[in-house]
Amino acid sequence: MELLATIYGSIGSVGYGLAAIGPGIGIGIIFGQGVQAIARQPEAYGVIRQNMLLGFALAEALALIGFVAPFVFGAGMPA
Repeated sequence: MELLATIYGSIGSVGYGLAAIGPGIGIGIIFGQGVQAIARQPEAYGVIRQNMLLGFALAEALALIGFVAPFVFGAGMPA
């Protein structure tokens, strides 16, 4: 039974690693495009920055959901 718990824990870790790839790429794109937009139109800095932070928060929420999901769904593992 101890080996089974170890396997479930490892699968949860792999699941979180895969779930963190998407938000990581998304955050990179958000900030990369935001910096380009600010460089092209410096007068729109406030609006661009606000949208960048909103996009960052939403992408980070996906990463947190991916972190919590293996614990929630892994709670039903056999004893």
